[in-house]
Amino acid sequence: MKNPRPLAALTGTAALALVLTGCVANNPAAAAITVGITDDTCVVSTDSTAAGTIKFTVTNNGTQVNEFEILAEDKLRIVGEKENITPGQTVDYVAHLNPGTYYTECKLGMVGKGIGTAAFTVTGEAVKLDANEQERTDLAVANYVGYVKDQVGELLPAVKEFTAAYRAGDDETARRLYPLTRVHYERIEPTAEAFGDLDPKIDFREPMAEEDGINFTGFHAIEKNLWAPEGYTPADQAGRTALADGLDENVQELYDLVYAPDFTVSLADISNGAIGLLDEVAGSKITGEEDEFSHTDLYDFQANVEGASVAFGNVREIAEASGEEGKTLSATIERRFTALNELLAQHGSLADGFVSYTDLSTAQVKELSDSINALSEPLSKLTHTVLGIAE
Repeated sequence: MKNPRPLAALTGTAALALVLTGCVANNPAAAAITVGITDDTCVVSTDSTAAGTIKFTVTNNGTQVNEFEILAEDKLRIVGEKENITPGQTVDYVAHLNPGTYYTECKLGMVGKGIGTAAFTVTGEAVKLDANEQERTDLAVANYVGYVKDQVGELLPAVKEFTAAYRAGDDETARRLYPLTRVHYERIEPTAEAFGDLDPKIDFREPMAEEDGINFTGFHAIEKNLWAPEGYTPADQAGRTALADGLDENVQELYDLVYAPDFTVSLADISNGAIGLLDEVAGSKITGEEDEFSHTDLYDFQANVEGASVAFGNVREIAEASGEEGKTLSATIERRFTALNELLAQHGSLADGFVSYTDLSTAQVKELSDSINALSEPLSKLTHTVLGIAE
Protein backbone atom coordinates (compact mmCIF):
# COMPACT_ATOMS: atom_id res chain seq x y z
CA MET A 1 0.00 0.00 0.00
CA LYS A 2 1.03 3.58 -0.38
CA ASN A 3 0.04 6.83 1.19
CA PRO A 4 -3.61 7.85 0.98
CA ARG A 5 -4.60 9.88 -2.03
CA PRO A 6 -7.74 11.43 -3.44
CA LEU A 7 -10.17 9.10 -5.13
CA ALA A 8 -9.15 9.60 -8.72
CA ALA A 9 -7.99 6.54 -10.52
CA LEU A 10 -9.61 3.18 -11.37
CA THR A 11 -9.97 1.31 -14.80
CA GLY A 12 -11.21 -1.90 -16.76
CA THR A 13 -11.62 -3.68 -20.35
CA ALA A 14 -14.10 -2.96 -23.05
CA ALA A 15 -17.39 -3.98 -21.65
CA LEU A 16 -18.95 -6.62 -23.80
CA ALA A 17 -22.12 -6.42 -21.84
CA LEU A 18 -24.01 -3.30 -20.99
CA VAL A 19 -26.79 -2.45 -18.65
CA LEU A 20 -29.32 -0.59 -20.71
CA THR A 21 -29.78 3.06 -20.07
CA GLY A 22 -30.56 4.14 -23.60
CA CYS A 23 -31.58 2.93 -27.03
CA VAL A 24 -30.13 -0.42 -28.09
CA ALA A 25 -30.90 -2.95 -30.71
CA ASN A 26 -33.32 -5.64 -29.60
CA ASN A 27 -32.68 -9.33 -29.29
CA PRO A 28 -34.99 -11.14 -31.69
CA ALA A 29 -35.26 -13.92 -29.15
CA ALA A 30 -36.14 -11.50 -26.40
CA ALA A 31 -38.32 -13.73 -24.25
CA ALA A 32 -37.60 -13.08 -20.59
CA ILE A 33 -35.19 -15.42 -18.86
CA THR A 34 -36.30 -16.30 -15.37
CA VAL A 35 -34.00 -16.45 -12.38
CA GLY A 36 -35.16 -18.21 -9.24
CA ILE A 37 -33.33 -17.33 -6.05
CA THR A 38 -33.38 -19.01 -2.65
CA ASP A 39 -30.92 -18.55 0.21
CA ASP A 40 -28.68 -21.28 -1.22
CA THR A 41 -29.56 -21.49 -4.93
CA CYS A 42 -29.54 -19.27 -8.00
CA VAL A 43 -31.20 -20.97 -10.95
CA VAL A 44 -31.34 -19.37 -14.40
CA SER A 45 -33.92 -20.88 -16.72
CA THR A 46 -31.47 -21.28 -19.61
CA ASP A 47 -27.70 -21.41 -19.97
CA SER A 48 -27.58 -19.70 -23.37
CA THR A 49 -29.29 -17.07 -25.47
CA ALA A 50 -28.76 -14.92 -28.54
CA ALA A 51 -26.84 -11.65 -28.38
CA GLY A 52 -28.69 -8.41 -27.86
CA THR A 53 -31.12 -6.99 -25.34
CA ILE A 54 -31.91 -9.60 -22.73
CA LYS A 55 -34.46 -9.37 -19.96
CA PHE A 56 -34.02 -11.36 -16.75
CA THR A 57 -37.05 -11.72 -14.50
CA VAL A 58 -35.62 -12.39 -11.07
CA THR A 59 -37.64 -13.74 -8.14
CA ASN A 60 -36.27 -13.97 -4.63
CA ASN A 61 -37.93 -16.92 -2.91
CA GLY A 62 -35.49 -16.79 -0.01
CA THR A 63 -35.56 -15.23 3.42
CA GLN A 64 -32.88 -12.55 2.97
CA VAL A 65 -32.10 -9.72 0.58
CA ASN A 66 -30.15 -10.99 -2.43
CA GLU A 67 -28.32 -9.84 -5.56
CA PHE A 68 -28.16 -11.19 -9.11
CA GLU A 69 -24.90 -10.74 -11.00
CA ILE A 70 -23.62 -11.35 -14.53
CA LEU A 71 -19.86 -11.77 -14.62
CA ALA A 72 -17.43 -11.65 -17.54
CA GLU A 73 -15.44 -14.74 -18.54
CA ASP A 74 -12.75 -13.92 -15.95
CA LYS A 75 -15.43 -14.26 -13.21
CA LEU A 76 -14.19 -10.96 -11.77
CA ARG A 77 -15.53 -8.16 -13.91
CA ILE A 78 -19.19 -7.44 -13.31
CA VAL A 79 -21.01 -6.68 -16.52
CA GLY A 80 -24.42 -6.34 -14.93
CA GLU A 81 -26.08 -6.67 -11.55
CA LYS A 82 -29.37 -6.17 -9.78
CA GLU A 83 -29.02 -5.45 -6.08
CA ASN A 84 -31.41 -5.31 -3.14
CA ILE A 85 -33.86 -7.96 -4.28
CA THR A 86 -35.93 -8.44 -1.16
CA PRO A 87 -37.64 -11.71 -0.07
CA GLY A 88 -40.77 -12.31 -2.12
CA GLN A 89 -39.88 -9.65 -4.69
CA THR A 90 -39.87 -10.15 -8.48
CA VAL A 91 -37.92 -7.63 -10.55
CA ASP A 92 -37.06 -7.26 -14.23
CA TYR A 93 -33.45 -6.59 -15.08
CA VAL A 94 -32.32 -5.77 -18.62
CA ALA A 95 -28.80 -6.13 -20.00
CA HIS A 96 -27.18 -5.95 -23.39
CA LEU A 97 -24.90 -8.93 -23.97
CA ASN A 98 -22.64 -9.48 -26.94
CA PRO A 99 -21.43 -12.98 -27.88
CA GLY A 100 -19.20 -14.62 -25.33
CA THR A 101 -18.96 -16.65 -22.17
CA TYR A 102 -20.41 -15.18 -19.00
CA TYR A 103 -21.27 -16.44 -15.54
CA THR A 104 -24.40 -15.84 -13.49
CA GLU A 105 -24.61 -16.02 -9.73
CA CYS A 106 -26.40 -14.61 -6.71
CA LYS A 107 -25.07 -13.13 -3.52
CA LEU A 108 -27.02 -13.74 -0.31
CA GLY A 109 -27.10 -10.60 1.81
CA MET A 110 -24.99 -8.97 -0.95
CA VAL A 111 -21.80 -10.17 0.78
CA GLY A 112 -19.45 -13.13 0.52
CA LYS A 113 -18.91 -15.58 -2.29
CA GLY A 114 -21.38 -15.98 -5.10
CA ILE A 115 -23.97 -18.75 -4.93
CA GLY A 116 -25.04 -20.95 -7.84
CA THR A 117 -22.31 -19.73 -10.18
CA ALA A 118 -23.12 -21.07 -13.65
CA ALA A 119 -21.82 -20.56 -17.16
CA PHE A 120 -24.03 -18.51 -19.46
CA THR A 121 -23.28 -18.48 -23.19
CA VAL A 122 -24.35 -15.73 -25.56
CA THR A 123 -24.27 -16.63 -29.25
CA GLY A 124 -24.68 -14.89 -32.60
CA GLU A 125 -23.31 -11.62 -33.92
CA ALA A 126 -22.30 -8.63 -31.86
CA VAL A 127 -25.01 -5.99 -31.71
CA LYS A 128 -23.83 -2.43 -31.89
CA LEU A 129 -25.14 -0.18 -29.16
CA ASP A 130 -26.56 3.19 -29.98
CA ALA A 131 -24.87 4.63 -26.95
CA ASN A 132 -23.50 8.12 -26.72
CA GLU A 133 -20.47 9.16 -24.74
CA GLN A 134 -22.43 9.87 -21.56
CA GLU A 135 -24.08 6.46 -21.70
CA ARG A 136 -20.71 4.76 -22.04
CA THR A 137 -19.40 6.76 -19.11
CA ASP A 138 -22.43 5.99 -16.95
CA LEU A 139 -22.11 2.32 -17.80
CA ALA A 140 -18.38 2.16 -17.01
CA VAL A 141 -18.94 3.84 -13.66
CA ALA A 142 -21.93 1.67 -12.75
CA ASN A 143 -20.12 -1.54 -13.59
CA TYR A 144 -16.95 -0.55 -11.76
CA VAL A 145 -18.85 0.53 -8.67
CA GLY A 146 -20.52 -2.87 -8.79
CA TYR A 147 -17.11 -4.55 -8.97
CA VAL A 148 -15.79 -2.61 -5.97
CA LYS A 149 -18.87 -3.52 -3.95
CA ASP A 150 -18.47 -7.15 -4.98
CA GLN A 151 -14.85 -7.28 -3.81
CA VAL A 152 -15.56 -5.53 -0.50
CA GLY A 153 -18.55 -7.81 -0.05
CA GLU A 154 -16.20 -10.80 -0.30
CA LEU A 155 -13.51 -9.14 1.80
CA LEU A 156 -15.73 -8.67 4.85
CA PRO A 157 -16.53 -12.34 5.61
CA ALA A 158 -13.04 -13.42 4.54
CA VAL A 159 -11.49 -11.05 7.08
CA LYS A 160 -13.82 -12.30 9.80
CA GLU A 161 -12.77 -15.89 9.12
CA PHE A 162 -9.11 -14.89 9.13
CA THR A 163 -9.31 -12.84 12.35
CA ALA A 164 -11.37 -15.55 14.09
CA ALA A 165 -8.60 -18.07 13.46
CA TYR A 166 -5.92 -15.62 14.61
CA ARG A 167 -7.90 -14.56 17.69
CA ALA A 168 -8.42 -18.22 18.64
CA GLY A 169 -4.72 -19.03 18.33
CA ASP A 170 -5.17 -21.23 15.25
CA ASP A 171 -2.07 -19.80 13.61
CA GLU A 172 -1.81 -22.49 10.94
CA THR A 173 -5.25 -21.62 9.59
CA ALA A 174 -4.59 -17.89 9.93
CA ARG A 175 -1.34 -18.23 7.96
CA ARG A 176 -3.16 -20.10 5.20
CA LEU A 177 -5.93 -17.51 5.02
CA TYR A 178 -3.71 -14.42 5.20
CA PRO A 179 -2.72 -14.09 1.51
CA LEU A 180 -6.10 -15.24 0.21
CA THR A 181 -8.00 -12.74 2.36
CA ARG A 182 -5.87 -9.88 1.13
CA VAL A 183 -6.67 -10.62 -2.53
CA HIS A 184 -10.06 -8.88 -2.33
CA TYR A 185 -8.46 -5.82 -0.78
CA GLU A 186 -5.55 -5.63 -3.19
CA ARG A 187 -7.85 -5.74 -6.21
CA ILE A 188 -9.54 -2.47 -5.21
CA GLU A 189 -6.86 -0.82 -3.09
CA PRO A 190 -7.05 2.63 -4.77
CA THR A 191 -10.65 2.88 -3.62
CA ALA A 192 -9.72 2.08 -0.02
CA GLU A 193 -6.86 4.57 -0.19
CA ALA A 194 -9.34 7.28 -1.04
CA PHE A 195 -10.99 7.01 2.37
CA GLY A 196 -8.44 9.04 4.30
CA ASP A 197 -6.97 7.22 7.30
CA LEU A 198 -8.79 3.95 6.73
CA ASP A 199 -6.19 2.35 4.49
CA PRO A 200 -3.33 3.13 6.92
CA LYS A 201 -5.26 1.32 9.66
CA ILE A 202 -5.86 -1.68 7.41
CA ASP A 203 -2.72 -2.02 5.31
CA PHE A 204 0.15 0.18 6.48
CA ARG A 205 3.51 -1.51 6.76
CA GLU A 206 5.43 -0.94 9.99
CA PRO A 207 7.93 1.62 8.60
CA MET A 208 5.08 3.71 7.18
CA ALA A 209 3.18 3.64 10.48
CA GLU A 210 6.31 4.77 12.31
CA GLU A 211 6.91 7.50 9.76
CA ASP A 212 3.35 8.80 10.16
CA GLY A 213 3.37 8.39 13.94
CA ILE A 214 0.37 6.08 14.06
CA ASN A 215 -0.19 2.68 15.66
CA PHE A 216 0.93 -0.30 13.62
CA THR A 217 -2.32 -2.22 13.05
CA GLY A 218 -4.15 -4.18 10.37
CA PHE A 219 -3.00 -6.96 8.08
CA HIS A 220 0.72 -6.44 8.39
CA ALA A 221 0.72 -6.19 12.19
CA ILE A 222 -0.99 -9.58 12.32
CA GLU A 223 1.37 -10.86 9.62
CA LYS A 224 4.35 -9.94 11.82
CA ASN A 225 2.84 -11.91 14.70
CA LEU A 226 2.11 -14.94 12.57
CA TRP A 227 5.59 -14.98 11.00
CA ALA A 228 7.46 -13.47 13.95
CA PRO A 229 11.00 -12.44 12.97
CA GLU A 230 13.91 -13.43 15.16
CA GLY A 231 13.98 -11.43 18.39
CA TYR A 232 10.36 -10.31 18.11
CA THR A 233 7.87 -11.35 20.82
CA PRO A 234 4.38 -11.91 19.34
CA ALA A 235 1.36 -10.27 20.94
CA ASP A 236 -0.29 -11.91 23.94
CA GLN A 237 -3.97 -12.88 23.90
CA ALA A 238 -5.12 -9.34 24.69
CA GLY A 239 -2.94 -8.01 21.89
CA ARG A 240 -4.24 -10.62 19.45
CA THR A 241 -7.81 -9.71 20.29
CA ALA A 242 -7.14 -6.00 19.87
CA LEU A 243 -5.50 -6.48 16.44
CA ALA A 244 -8.26 -8.85 15.26
CA ASP A 245 -11.07 -6.60 16.51
CA GLY A 246 -9.43 -3.55 14.96
CA LEU A 247 -9.13 -5.14 11.52
CA ASP A 248 -12.75 -6.32 11.69
CA GLU A 249 -13.97 -2.84 12.61
CA ASN A 250 -11.97 -1.05 9.92
CA VAL A 251 -13.02 -3.44 7.15
CA GLN A 252 -16.63 -3.10 8.32
CA GLU A 253 -16.25 0.67 8.00
CA LEU A 254 -14.86 0.22 4.48
CA TYR A 255 -17.86 -1.95 3.62
CA ASP A 256 -20.28 0.65 5.01
CA LEU A 257 -18.64 3.44 3.01
CA VAL A 258 -18.64 1.49 -0.25
CA TYR A 259 -22.26 0.42 0.21
CA ALA A 260 -23.42 3.94 1.13
CA PRO A 261 -26.06 5.25 -1.33
CA ASP A 262 -23.85 8.12 -2.43
CA PHE A 263 -20.70 6.07 -3.12
CA THR A 264 -19.44 6.42 -6.66
CA VAL A 265 -16.28 6.92 -8.69
CA SER A 266 -15.45 9.04 -11.70
CA LEU A 267 -14.19 7.88 -15.08
CA ALA A 268 -10.77 9.24 -14.17
CA ASP A 269 -10.90 7.29 -10.91
CA ILE A 270 -11.36 4.12 -12.90
CA SER A 271 -8.65 4.66 -15.50
CA ASN A 272 -6.17 6.09 -13.02
CA GLY A 273 -6.94 3.21 -10.68
CA ALA A 274 -5.55 0.73 -13.19
CA ILE A 275 -2.38 2.75 -13.30
CA GLY A 276 -2.33 3.05 -9.51
CA LEU A 277 -2.55 -0.71 -9.06
CA LEU A 278 0.38 -1.25 -11.42
CA ASP A 279 2.27 1.39 -9.44
CA GLU A 280 1.54 -0.67 -6.32
CA VAL A 281 3.18 -3.66 -7.94
CA ALA A 282 6.17 -1.69 -9.13
CA GLY A 283 6.55 0.18 -5.85
CA SER A 284 6.28 -2.46 -3.16
CA LYS A 285 5.43 -5.91 -4.51
CA ILE A 286 8.35 -6.23 -6.91
CA THR A 287 10.74 -5.29 -4.12
CA GLY A 288 9.30 -7.92 -1.80
CA GLU A 289 8.78 -5.38 0.97
CA GLU A 290 4.96 -5.49 1.07
CA ASP A 291 4.73 -8.87 2.79
CA GLU A 292 8.16 -8.78 4.40
CA PHE A 293 7.37 -11.44 7.03
CA SER A 294 5.25 -13.94 5.11
CA HIS A 295 6.83 -13.41 1.66
CA THR A 296 3.42 -13.93 0.07
CA ASP A 297 3.90 -10.94 -2.23
CA LEU A 298 2.97 -12.82 -5.40
CA TYR A 299 -0.64 -13.15 -4.18
CA ASP A 300 -0.85 -9.36 -3.80
CA PHE A 301 0.96 -8.99 -7.13
CA GLN A 302 -1.62 -11.12 -8.93
CA ALA A 303 -4.52 -9.35 -7.21
CA ASN A 304 -3.20 -5.91 -8.19
CA VAL A 305 -2.81 -7.03 -11.80
CA GLU A 306 -6.32 -8.49 -11.85
CA GLY A 307 -7.76 -5.29 -10.37
CA ALA A 308 -5.94 -3.21 -12.96
CA SER A 309 -7.21 -5.47 -15.74
CA VAL A 310 -10.81 -5.14 -14.59
CA ALA A 311 -10.50 -1.37 -14.34
CA PHE A 312 -9.04 -1.23 -17.86
CA GLY A 313 -11.85 -3.44 -19.10
CA ASN A 314 -14.48 -1.05 -17.83
CA VAL A 315 -13.17 1.87 -19.87
CA ARG A 316 -11.80 0.02 -22.89
CA GLU A 317 -14.84 0.66 -25.03
CA ILE A 318 -14.57 4.37 -24.33
CA ALA A 319 -10.91 4.34 -25.34
CA GLU A 320 -11.67 2.43 -28.53
CA ALA A 321 -14.53 4.77 -29.39
CA SER A 322 -12.03 7.65 -29.41
CA GLY A 323 -10.54 6.43 -32.71
CA GLU A 324 -7.78 4.32 -34.18
CA GLU A 325 -5.24 5.53 -31.64
CA GLY A 326 -7.47 4.37 -28.82
CA LYS A 327 -8.03 0.99 -30.49
CA THR A 328 -4.29 0.50 -30.95
CA LEU A 329 -3.60 1.52 -27.35
CA SER A 330 -6.24 -0.88 -26.02
CA ALA A 331 -4.89 -3.76 -28.07
CA THR A 332 -1.38 -3.10 -26.80
CA ILE A 333 -2.54 -2.97 -23.18
CA GLU A 334 -4.46 -6.22 -23.64
CA ARG A 335 -1.42 -8.01 -25.10
CA ARG A 336 0.81 -6.86 -22.27
CA PHE A 337 -1.68 -7.89 -19.60
CA THR A 338 -1.68 -11.33 -21.21
CA ALA A 339 2.11 -11.47 -21.23
CA LEU A 340 2.35 -10.44 -17.57
CA ASN A 341 -0.26 -12.96 -16.50
CA GLU A 342 1.54 -15.73 -18.39
CA LEU A 343 4.73 -14.81 -16.61
CA LEU A 344 3.03 -14.80 -13.20
CA ALA A 345 1.50 -18.20 -13.94
CA GLN A 346 5.00 -19.67 -14.05
CA HIS A 347 5.19 -19.10 -10.30
CA GLY A 348 1.75 -20.32 -9.24
CA SER A 349 -1.83 -19.13 -9.05
CA LEU A 350 -4.37 -17.87 -6.54
CA ALA A 351 -6.15 -21.21 -6.72
CA ASP A 352 -3.12 -23.43 -6.22
CA GLY A 353 -0.84 -21.06 -4.36
CA PHE A 354 2.29 -19.12 -5.28
CA VAL A 355 5.89 -19.83 -4.40
CA SER A 356 7.48 -17.73 -1.68
CA TYR A 357 8.79 -14.48 -3.06
CA THR A 358 12.17 -15.35 -1.59
CA ASP A 359 12.33 -18.35 -3.94
CA LEU A 360 12.49 -16.13 -7.01
CA SER A 361 15.91 -15.59 -8.53
CA THR A 362 17.20 -12.13 -9.33
CA ALA A 363 16.68 -12.87 -13.01
CA GLN A 364 13.05 -13.89 -12.42
CA VAL A 365 12.33 -10.71 -10.44
CA LYS A 366 13.87 -8.65 -13.24
CA GLU A 367 11.75 -10.47 -15.80
CA LEU A 368 8.60 -9.59 -13.83
CA SER A 369 9.76 -6.01 -13.39
CA ASP A 370 10.39 -5.63 -17.12
CA SER A 371 6.93 -6.99 -17.90
CA ILE A 372 5.32 -4.55 -15.46
CA ASN A 373 7.20 -1.66 -17.03
CA ALA A 374 6.14 -2.78 -20.51
CA LEU A 375 2.50 -2.68 -19.40
CA SER A 376 2.78 0.54 -17.41
CA GLU A 377 3.96 2.54 -20.41
CA PRO A 378 0.78 2.19 -22.55
CA LEU A 379 -1.43 2.08 -19.47
CA SER A 380 -0.15 5.51 -18.44
CA LYS A 381 -1.78 6.93 -21.58
CA LEU A 382 -5.19 5.44 -20.85
CA THR A 383 -6.68 8.29 -18.83
CA HIS A 384 -5.75 10.86 -21.47
CA THR A 385 -7.34 8.72 -24.14
CA VAL A 386 -10.48 7.97 -22.15
CA LEU A 387 -11.03 11.58 -21.16
CA GLY A 388 -10.01 12.95 -24.57
CA ILE A 389 -7.22 15.06 -23.11
CA ALA A 390 -4.14 15.81 -25.19
CA GLU A 391 -0.94 14.53 -23.56
